[in-house]
Amino acid sequence: MNENKTNINWYPGHMAKTKRQILEDLKLIDVIVEVLDARIPISSQNPDIKEYCKNKKRVVVLNKSDLADENETNKWIKYFKEQEIPAISVDCNSGKGVNEVIRAVKEVSKENQEKFSNKGRVGKSIRIMILGIPNVGKSTFINKITKRKTAQVGNKPGVTRQKQWVKVDNEIELMDTPGILWPKFESQEVGMNLAFTGTIKDDILEKTEIAFELLKFLLNNYLDNIVERYKLEKQEIQDVLQNKDVDENDNYLEVLNIIATKRGAILSGGRIDYEKISGILLDEFRSGKLGRITIEKKE
Repeated sequence: MNENKTNINWYPGHMAKTKRQILEDLKLIDVIVEVLDARIPISSQNPDIKEYCKNKKRVVVLNKSDLADENETNKWIKYFKEQEIPAISVDCNSGKGVNEVIRAVKEVSKENQEKFSNKGRVGKSIRIMILGIPNVGKSTFINKITKRKTAQVGNKPGVTRQKQWVKVDNEIELMDTPGILWPKFESQEVGMNLAFTGTIKDDILEKTEIAFELLKFLLNNYLDNIVERYKLEKQEIQDVLQNKDVDENDNYLEVLNIIATKRGAILSGGRIDYEKISGILLDEFRSGKLGRITIEKKE
């Protein structure tokens, strides 16, 4: 079990071409709708977003809110509101919050629409672009907001095609372009957060290391979720974690071993199958089986 931090430097080379395309398309756009993962609102935000949003209105979608800690999501909504950016808690799978996003787009556009009306351009559509890094649920959100089954959103970078507009309702049109941004790691922590949620695929980093780092976070922040899910004795786990006779990482490893034993992740000779238990832990976090968890907390 490797407990050393991996140096994360993954960054696709086609980002520059995609960025140029988005900046070109933005000339036609009134409002940017930015889709984030509610569990990691900062790590799932492309750091270039401020450049994209120059002179543009912006609405933030905190997607996958059904997997996130509701109290923490409310704190993030307040955080964005303090920056005068409307943020909406959304669950794209059920459609919860999608209509609120439409209302927010119309609200931030009200002043511009009035200016157009005063110039005689009555009924001008509000044109929006939806931006998001991979795995935040952008395509699902587009499907919900446009009420169609499959988003014609190409994930192939740099694909140029004729611009198409899709009606959201009588007032809003969506530019049907990829709008895919790639995450850029401002820190090792950001990279690890993206690995937890599956944005960075498990074949890029060691699955066992990702799971180990995730377990450390969960034991320090959501101990009850772990105890309940894996039917552990809370006092036993607390005693293990408070053992001062060994390195702290050894304590976390001991808890992982206990969970692995409970789940039958055992190889011949009684050895722990770290690959198997790592997969279980990551899958159950990502699917919400460990409960509603937010990795990035807003104090």
